[in-house]
Amino acid sequence: MSEERKNIDQLISTSERIGTIGSPSSTSNLSLDILGTAVDKKLVGELALFRFSQDGKPHYALGQITEVQLKNIWLEDPTMRSLARQRGQVNPVSGQQDTHLGDMTVSAVFSNDGHRFEPSILGTVPATGTAIHLATDEILDRLLELYRDEIFYLGHVYGSTPKLPLWFKHFGTGPHGAGEAYHIGIFGKTGSGKSVLAKMIVLAYSRYKDMGIFILDPQGEFAKGLKTSSMFIEMENILCLQTLSNLQKPFKIYDLDKIALDRWSLFAQLLMEFRFFFELGIKSYEYQEIAADYVEDLLKSDSNITFKNLNTDVLLRILEHLNGNIQRIYGTSTGIDRVRQFISEYRQKISSSTQNKILEIWNRTVGLFRPTADKRSPKEIIKEIISQSSIRPVVIIDLSKKPEEISQFIWDEKIKPLIIECFLSNLVITADYFYKGDKSLNTLVIIDEAHRLAPRGKLENEKKEKIRSTLIDAVRTTRKYGLGWLFISQTLSSLDKEIIEQLRINFFGFGLSMGTELQALKELVGGIPNALKLYQSFRDPHSAFDIASRQYAFMTIGPVSPLSFAGTPLFLTVYNTPQQFLRANQLLRDGN
Repeated sequence: MSEERKNIDQLISTSERIGTIGSPSSTSNLSLDILGTAVDKKLVGELALFRFSQDGKPHYALGQITEVQLKNIWLEDPTMRSLARQRGQVNPVSGQQDTHLGDMTVSAVFSNDGHRFEPSILGTVPATGTAIHLATDEILDRLLELYRDEIFYLGHVYGSTPKLPLWFKHFGTGPHGAGEAYHIGIFGKTGSGKSVLAKMIVLAYSRYKDMGIFILDPQGEFAKGLKTSSMFIEMENILCLQTLSNLQKPFKIYDLDKIALDRWSLFAQLLMEFRFFFELGIKSYEYQEIAADYVEDLLKSDSNITFKNLNTDVLLRILEHLNGNIQRIYGTSTGIDRVRQFISEYRQKISSSTQNKILEIWNRTVGLFRPTADKRSPKEIIKEIISQSSIRPVVIIDLSKKPEEISQFIWDEKIKPLIIECFLSNLVITADYFYKGDKSLNTLVIIDEAHRLAPRGKLENEKKEKIRSTLIDAVRTTRKYGLGWLFISQTLSSLDKEIIEQLRINFFGFGLSMGTELQALKELVGGIPNALKLYQSFRDPHSAFDIASRQYAFMTIGPVSPLSFAGTPLFLTVYNTPQQFLRANQLLRDGN
């Protein structure tokens, strides 16, 4: 017996034995006979393992216990059941004749060739009586010894003490590379821990200096911890100056003051929301949208008009253009005459350099688009992150700050999606360009509130449909470019189905266990009913007595762990203190 195998066998022998393989069992699901010494232990969710021989080699299979049943065949008899109902218990049957049965789904199998542990499959069912042991950190470390540098920890095995080993490989080739991009989904109700989990994953990928990370942050959730110089004090701010500094990963934050917008559709939309057309006498919101379309058509059709030369001459041309087309917006002379009178008055004021409301709105809008020394266009920002070959930064587009004149609803529902679309379309175009130059992009794009950008079902709004189409096309085509996407959404059923079908790795937090959400989850999990039962046992984190005792549980599917190459779900409870997370992943530095 080799020293390596002797060590792993010794570790297993000294770990707690909780049961044996029972009958009936299959390669997809094992029945366990729970030992009497373990019946009072919490077993559901525990990571267990057993040794067996296959093809003349020792093998080690691991999986989580998904359900425990109590059976007492004597009490299933109607007469005995009647006695139990009357007396409460029937001696010596009640309690003494109980048997506890467990269900175990194998997620990973390793073979030992005497030199190293290799992934294998459960190609046979071990004999009944085969001992089932609880996995420990020491056993997992030994099995995954060759992959130690790749392992990253987000938390513990659900309801247990061992850390659940995960790996987040970069999208390039070479050491620790996946060779292609992965699309990832994180789903769960508000308060289920989605954003914190996403920040932890960002740090996992930040270990790779040549991997770019691009975050579209509509609520400022990811930028929050990086805007202060304070140390991390809670998990919400785990993505902060200190953690990225420890990883030697640079970062840049762009908000509206640092972005030079570059879409005529967005320019026309902002004019409308700043009440440009209202000031011209166009009162109806529907007519304002039509007027905005005329302005957009004019700006797009004239190649001499650029974002650099948006002066009062261009403003006068727009007013003239509206004056010549107002009869196409209004069907009555009353509306036409009113708007033309307003246009005439404002043209005179602008020509005479008299300050007026229209000129004020124009300058405010132009200020968001005109390039300056301290402003970058979406194309330039994206090129910056993708074109770097050595150390690529974490780039965050912080859209939490809105212009004062625009309502929060309009900002969230109309303006913000259009700004995000600027970056999306530029990402796809730039990715294609660099891919044709035989360069792997090796970049992850993170989109918070993804259900707002790519909702399921029919969309009446043409602009929103364009945004969704851009996103769907991106997830279909950019994987080969080395450009992956991480979608964060409160719901599973409301995100476009085509996007969900392209996701390779999924994390499901609390809150998807009812109605259409549960049905959508069933479609992804497949024929593993006990996995859904275990997921439905997740507690609402906010039902805890205090913040310190909150538990954020997730079910994950996909090639995110060396223990899940069989494709079965894994369950974990993520860390809820920064010290645990940082210490487990050796992210602490001297003085931290």
